[in-house]
Amino acid sequence: MHRLVRFFMVLFLCFLTAQAHADKFSDSYLGLRIEAATVHGQWDIALRDLDVAIGLDMNGNGEITWNEVRSRHPDISQYALSRLAISSNDKPCPVQVTTQQIERHSDGAYAALNFDALCPDIVQRLEVRYNLLFDIDPQHKGLVKFNSANGTSTAVFDPEHRTQSFMPDQTSRVEQAMQFLKTGIWHIWIGFDHLLFLFSLLLPAVLAPSGTHWRPGESLKDAAVDVLKIVTAFTIAHSLTLTLSTLQLVTLPARWVESAIAASVIVAALNNLYPLVQGRRWVVAFLFGLIHGFGFASVLADLGLPASSLAVALLGFNMGVEIGQMAIVAAFLPIAYALRQTWFYRRLVFTAGSTMIVAVGTVWLIQRAFDLSLIDI
Repeated sequence: MHRLVRFFMVLFLCFLTAQAHADKFSDSYLGLRIEAATVHGQWDIALRDLDVAIGLDMNGNGEITWNEVRSRHPDISQYALSRLAISSNDKPCPVQVTTQQIERHSDGAYAALNFDALCPDIVQRLEVRYNLLFDIDPQHKGLVKFNSANGTSTAVFDPEHRTQSFMPDQTSRVEQAMQFLKTGIWHIWIGFDHLLFLFSLLLPAVLAPSGTHWRPGESLKDAAVDVLKIVTAFTIAHSLTLTLSTLQLVTLPARWVESAIAASVIVAALNNLYPLVQGRRWVVAFLFGLIHGFGFASVLADLGLPASSLAVALLGFNMGVEIGQMAIVAAFLPIAYALRQTWFYRRLVFTAGSTMIVAVGTVWLIQRAFDLSLIDI
């Protein structure tokens, strides 16, 4: 039994440590604009992803320079266009890259491919087939912004949704909100730093403070109230800074934000091992939730949405994050309460789990604070 437990502990730690080496799953940003029978586009693809896919670091020194990127322009174009198909009214629109440049996003440098797709007729219904990086990163997302005379619509490509259709004469706010709602849910579920911070706060919810230690809690109601306070405080805080950052009223350097998020994971988990804040953990959730909101905002900010679309995007994305959080809480709390008196929960899940979270958070903090990346342009 003990060998089996140790095996799963090591397996879990290896999984989390592996995730610590990637701040986020890969995204690309595709902007489309229709002009009669021509589709003008800009496709931003992270250099770190292109390096994995086709190899940009020619001398193998761990740094990608502008000259290395420029020398691979034909290969970048060929690789990208082989994974993008555009058609209008069921007829193919050949795509040709016009220029390439470098764009900065919140998480690093991107190759920006400007292209034109020449359609045989005036576009009435545009269909886009997207297959970038899914064979390398199954969690990859392609975020697309479609501009037409009637406004801006958005969509998300993933392995289950590789084809999206756009109607220049029809822009549904409801569909936009639903797309961002799904994106918000997915973002919290695959955002391991946000998840580990949330779990660090949830783990003691079914326990009660006893001096410098924890004992099993006596009431599921008390645990539920504690969790409600934590989630509500976290929600209010990150909603505030998510809105301020997306509207560009308050901005912080991405490196500071990501480092602070890693630090929040460490502090929350350390408080489980050496409890200093016990009765008012919702205050911790609120304070660090302000930082996490800036992290959430990077997804929307990198899309460059116009002001007319920001309200819908904010509402949908924020609701998605909350639904994702509540789904986690609903699944976690009853199980944790049922196991709260067992050695498995108190020693393995709570103590060992908090220790591993501290270790993973420390790796994240070192990576982010010292800017350990492959990009140097």
